[in-house]
Amino acid sequence: MKKTILSLFITLTFIGFANAQDDKVKTAFASSLGFENKSNYTSAISKMIEVYSPSSYEINLRLGWLNYCAGLQKESKQYYKIAMELMPFSLEAKFGYIYPLSVLNEWDEVVFQYQAILKLDPNNSFALYALGMIYYNGKLYEKAHKCFTLLVNLYPFSYDGLHMLAWTNYRLSKPKEAKQLFNRVLLIAPNDTSSLEGLSLIK
Repeated sequence: MKKTILSLFITLTFIGFANAQDDKVKTAFASSLGFENKSNYTSAISKMIEVYSPSSYEINLRLGWLNYCAGLQKESKQYYKIAMELMPFSLEAKFGYIYPLSVLNEWDEVVFQYQAILKLDPNNSFALYALGMIYYNGKLYEKAHKCFTLLVNLYPFSYDGLHMLAWTNYRLSKPKEAKQLFNRVLLIAPNDTSSLEGLSLIK
């Protein structure tokens, strides 16, 4: 009987502690969001540090974002990395991790993260476009073509995909395909200067 009472007491104490901790975390998030809305990132970060737990995906994800906003890119990377380790299939953590990587010009790692995202979600339009742009700007036109082709197959009448697939075909010396695509872009954006320029280059 005494053991049962003691066990019940310990259980209730634990529940009370857990609820108190939950309330502290909720209050910290609310305060942090308030400071973020005022662009006071230092205080927003401090509020999250007060309740920091290395096992909390939500806190690490938020600290990744806040440190990125505060210009603390190395710290941002660390928190986003912890979040990714806690939730390996999280796309939001991977997208978040790309923010500081881009600022730090760590493009090989950026490419790796976009590839990881596409392994989990092969039809992710944002990742396809972003990775395609990296390949295009790096003059890796064949790789860019694969990204933009899939994007256009998913969104056949969307400006971004059509526009970049047109330019990629032009760079790959496929004038017929490029011309058709530039003309499709002009159905969406009749005065698009980039597409008109592309057409002017095709003889």
